[in-house]
Amino acid sequence: CTSFPDLKAFERRLTEYIACLQPATGRWRMILIVVSVCTATGAWNWLIDPETQKVSFFTSLWNHPFFTISCITLIGLFFAGIHKRVVAPSIIAARCRTVLAEYNMSCDDTGKLILKPRPHVQ
Repeated sequence: CTSFPDLKAFERRLTEYIACLQPATGRWRMILIVVSVCTATGAWNWLIDPETQKVSFFTSLWNHPFFTISCITLIGLFFAGIHKRVVAPSIIAARCRTVLAEYNMSCDDTGKLILKPRPHVQ
């Protein structure tokens, strides 16, 4: 890859772009983990509450605002596309692999190009 300046420039740009996505991806992962743990904790408290079985569904949700708010937040995050933002670098790498396969190349998860040996036609 050292004798092909275009490939080297492409590799540099791809690694730079994937590295640039990493901090945002880490933040989104932390947000998803925190909201998921809050939702699970709230759900546990909601389920073990003996009043939950005695009152209507909406009243039980009203009685457990921590669970209700965290659950709505989690659903909102998924509608906003957090599931795509958490895995954005791997989506970019997978799409690049698909395109690069036509040129007998690939790339790793960091964006480094992998040149495959040319197939021998017999």
